[in-house]
Amino acid sequence: MGSDWYAMAFTASIWILPVLFAITLHEAAHGWVAWRLGDDTARALGRVSFNPLRHIDPFGTVLMPALLLFASGGRMMFGFAKPVPVDFSRLRQPRRDMVLVAAAGPGSNILLAVISALLIHGTVLFEADAQRWILHNLVNSVWINLLLAVFNMLPLPPLDGGRVAVGLLPPELARQLARVERAGMIIILAALFILPWIGGKMGLDLNIFRWLIGEPTAYLMDLVFSLTGVR
Repeated sequence: MGSDWYAMAFTASIWILPVLFAITLHEAAHGWVAWRLGDDTARALGRVSFNPLRHIDPFGTVLMPALLLFASGGRMMFGFAKPVPVDFSRLRQPRRDMVLVAAAGPGSNILLAVISALLIHGTVLFEADAQRWILHNLVNSVWINLLLAVFNMLPLPPLDGGRVAVGLLPPELARQLARVERAGMIIILAALFILPWIGGKMGLDLNIFRWLIGEPTAYLMDLVFSLTGVR
């Protein structure tokens, strides 16, 4: 029992920092780009910040990931931060700038994934136990940042990819897709949790996120490691 708790505590310790950095940079990037393009709503509320406390949602960032982490023995984690408020009507070119603001979050995660991969080369400077812990954090940072980037670029509002699609599609199609936003999170949660559960009861593999998110993330992770010389 003690070893199980130690394993779960170690697992939590190597995920907390990567997750906090990933969501903080993601949300701050949205706010910073919106501010630079004419909307200072997020900046006025203190959301253009690298302070994780500014972006943490008590349920989505803390409670849900912790419950999933411990319930799955460290094999599964999902969560979300407080969305950064953006008044698209205040952007200088709302349709174009909406795309840039939305893409800033996933873009920042890809950048952080590359930086984390490069920092892996520096772990040789630490003694064995510290090296192991730091290495796990950095590898997890690469994974979680790429996972967030891929997940958020799914073309479904309210995800960033949905907002990018709304900004790029012809007006009529954009309006139709924008209407999905109210039910978007319900669709995502149902596909993420309910479909696999139903599939398990029926003896079917209905985990569509494995190939929608998991496989592209694994491919990008191999690519990042190759480009940075880690592998």
